[in-house]
Amino acid sequence: MKRKAKISRKTKETNINVDLNIDGKGKYKIETGIGFLNHMLEQLSKHSSMDINLKAKGDTHIDLHHTTEDTGIAIGECLKKASKKFVGIKRY
Repeated sequence: MKRKAKISRKTKETNINVDLNIDGKGKYKIETGIGFLNHMLEQLSKHSSMDINLKAKGDTHIDLHHTTEDTGIAIGECLKKASKKFVGIKRY
């Protein structure tokens, strides 16, 4: 069973595309326009062994909040879609 998902999220402020593979190798290509957010998502990918391909465009000239929030929402939706009722995912 492949646990992969793609999500596109478009709002007035942002346009985000996420391609996620839960059973990946920790490979990533992340472009949000926000250096620290890129770094944190790269670390998530690397240490969880999930493959994340993410491109986000937002109104960062006004505020970083919209891009950050909508990126989190898109990743959450992608994880939910890919997890197939959380089979093989353990809480600790």
